[in-house]
This record gives sequence, structure tokens and C-alpha cells, in this order.
Amino acid sequence: MNADIEKEEWNEDEDLFEHYRIQVDKGQSLLRVDKFLMDRIPNATRNKLQQAIDSEAVKVNDKVIKSSYKVKPADVITISLPQPPRDTEIIPENIPLDIVYEDEDVLVVNKPAGMVVHPAYNNWTGTLVNALTYHFQHLPTSQNGEGRPGLVHRLDKDTSGLLAVAKTELAMAHLARQFYDHSIERTYYALVWGEPKLESGTIDAHVGRSLKDRRVTAVFPEGEFGRNAVTHYKVLKPLRYVSLVQCNLETGRTHQIRAHMQYLGHPLFNDATYGGDKILKGTSFTKYRQFVDNCFKLIPRQALHAKSLGFTHPRTKEWKQFDSPLPEDFSSVLEKWEKYVNTV
Repeated sequence: MNADIEKEEWNEDEDLFEHYRIQVDKGQSLLRVDKFLMDRIPNATRNKLQQAIDSEAVKVNDKVIKSSYKVKPADVITISLPQPPRDTEIIPENIPLDIVYEDEDVLVVNKPAGMVVHPAYNNWTGTLVNALTYHFQHLPTSQNGEGRPGLVHRLDKDTSGLLAVAKTELAMAHLARQFYDHSIERTYYALVWGEPKLESGTIDAHVGRSLKDRRVTAVFPEGEFGRNAVTHYKVLKPLRYVSLVQCNLETGRTHQIRAHMQYLGHPLFNDATYGGDKILKGTSFTKYRQFVDNCFKLIPRQALHAKSLGFTHPRTKEWKQFDSPLPEDFSSVLEKWEKYVNTV
């Protein structure tokens, strides 16, 4: 039998957000609550439901229950979670875009640091996708149809630089194929701690979600976990305590450059996630510590910029190459380090 399901407001008494309120049909036969909910909650698994029940997120008639509880006709089942339910609708927002190139098929934008690319938990608004849906109509979506219109790749929130957007289904398919084939040219500039021993090299080591913290990407050099990841690097400017490094990606895994450079022993400057937000090279003098703190304040993010982007145009088959200047925070910090090492 069917049950009436409706989404509700947050439960003020428990500081939880009520995601579902299910009124069990009068003709419902006795059935374990976890099995009952599996048929009524989208993408729910029995394991996840049991975890929710064990954490007291699921109640029947306002009472905590166990997974073995059998639902009865007219029971009211509520599921409440710490985060509010999300609306899958993407709200267009009039957010200015720095458009580097545009034609009928593709768009290249220069994303500022601090902007999230696509909506996700805690960032449903103010994203690049919210801006794109305001300025452009009928952008294609990925094959799974998730709310990422026009996107074929992404940049981390605090990484600045160039990003390609598909305006048509043709462009989406062709660009996605080029990313899959690793024929896209992507050059990043990174300010890292220390001076790498080799002026250039290749980091070929699997990366994947850390087994200890899923928010962090870990390197698995033996290839026992994760996916293959390849980063080519070249030192452009050694500055004794830090270095300006060029990184070119063959693969585009989450946090690839940040994790690979940490693995090499040279985390990105002010990258809090990968240990670069503290002094890793240099002296213990107060003056030096103050200098570094001032640099951290100038660039309150990881020092990573997607500087250039190249691809074969999906319609004309011409090679398109784009470049972007270092943003002000990055260039200012680089200039400060240059002056510092030349005066001490």
C-alpha cells in the first residue's frame, strides 16, 4: 500500500530539520520500519536507514524506535536531520561573470577565489552555476542530469582561474571527451613551501579520499586505493623559502595538485587542508614570522591559480588557447617574497 509523504519545516524543539513526514496507510500490513522506508525514501539503503534509526533521527508517533519496529496503520514516521532539506531547483542569480571568451558553443570564464562552482551542502546559492543559469538559458547538463548545467570540469572554491563551460549539447560531449582523453591543456601556477630538489618532474601516484578524513584527498603511491593521477611540475622561480611552480595536469582528480605537492614535501602556501597554513621553511625570528603572517593575510587561501586552458573547439576543430593573469592577492604575495629574499 502507498503512504502519504510530505516535506516539512524544521523541528524547533530538537534543532533538527524535518526532511520527511510519512503517514502510514490504513491498509498497511505489519512491516519492519527500515524495510518500509526503503521503498519510500529516494536512494535510501537499508544500512543508511538503520544508521539513522540508531542515531534517533527516525521517530514513529514522536517516539524513538529501533530498526526492528514494525509499522502499523496510521503511524506517523518522521525523519529529522541536522541540515535543512535541499531544493534541487537551481535559482538563477545576477552574479557578474568575468568572461574571457564566448561563442555559440563554449564559454571560458575566469573564476575568482572564494566562488563555489556548483551548488552543494552549505553552498546552495552564490555559485558559478547560479550565475550561469541567470546569464544563459538552456545550458546542457551532464549525463546524470545533476544540477551542473554547462560544466565539464571544476575548480576548488579557493582556487582562481580559467574554467570552460559548454553552451550546447555538442560542446558538452566534445569537451567531456577531451577531458576523458587528457587532451585538454591545463596549466596552473602554485606558490609552494620550499624549493623542490628537481627543477622539473612528474608525480605519478594514485589519489583518493583519505581513509581517515573523507574531506581530504590522500596519495596512495602503491596504487592500493584511489585512482591514477599524473601531475607534471616545473619550478619557475625559486625563492629560498617558497617557490613559484607551474603544474600541468594529465588527470583532473579532486585536490590533485594540492595533494601531490604535499606528497612531494612542498604543500601549497596557506593551504590549510594540506598543512600549508603554517611556517614550513625559514627562520624562527619574530620578524620572519610576522612577514609570513602578513603574507597569509594577503592571500587567505591556497595559492593556486588555473592560469591557462587549451582545447580543440567542438565545432570548428580549431585549437583554442586562453591565458589569465595572476589575481591581485597571488601577485602581491609573490612580489613580497621576491623583495624579501632579495633584502635578507
